[in-house]
Amino acid sequence: MFDLFKSHRRAALRKGPLTAAERAIVAKNVLYVAKLDDADRKELEGLVRVFLAEKSFEGCGGLELTEEIRVTIAAQACLLLLHRENDMYPGVDAILVYPGAYRAPTERSAGGVVVEGGQARLGESWTRGVVVLAWDHVRSGAAQPADGQNVVLHEFAHQLDGEDGSMDGAPDLGARARYTSWAHVLGDEFGELSGKIHEGLRSDIDPYGATNPAEFFAVVTEMFFEKPRAMKKRHTELYEELAAFYRQDPAAR
Repeated sequence: MFDLFKSHRRAALRKGPLTAAERAIVAKNVLYVAKLDDADRKELEGLVRVFLAEKSFEGCGGLELTEEIRVTIAAQACLLLLHRENDMYPGVDAILVYPGAYRAPTERSAGGVVVEGGQARLGESWTRGVVVLAWDHVRSGAAQPADGQNVVLHEFAHQLDGEDGSMDGAPDLGARARYTSWAHVLGDEFGELSGKIHEGLRSDIDPYGATNPAEFFAVVTEMFFEKPRAMKKRHTELYEELAAFYRQDPAAR
């Protein structure tokens, strides 16, 4: 009964447009949306309406939460959902937003003793319900849609990755045969990037992607949407894998 109610509510939300004020925020802050055709823009608006209705936001570190913050984040997160059957990031209950880079406690082992440390972060994705973002980087990433750096796309790619139970660089791909191709292509690209970093060579893929397969998937998602023509030219098979997963062809826009 609950799922049926949720389905009807979402369908009703997706049929409606954003308000004039919300559209103005998207047009001003999320420049990537200008590349979408009318059908995709309409679909995105419906997804944003569902996202705003279902996800809670919390300002942290003294940040006063505004409609601009909520809509700017929602519009970018929903870009990853266009054309795809989805459950609107079921693992995300809340988005915590700091004004800028924040320090998060980390644990590390030192001689068998657990030591509390601190690390400056721009965003993070938790496996249990939370995405954390730095607002200044959310805004700058959305304002520069061709630099390959977008913290919202990065952290919500992690959420897609984790929908099958683990953040390991292989999201739910559906058909079993897809996993073979995915593992081959992304594994080879990850290995090549790691090798270049080890040898001190430059790569057009963000070096942070060499951290682990989960970070690699998040990093190449940023590149796929923001530098699609470069990826398609230099990493054709990688581009094709991501295009099949996201069901989008940003290089053609």
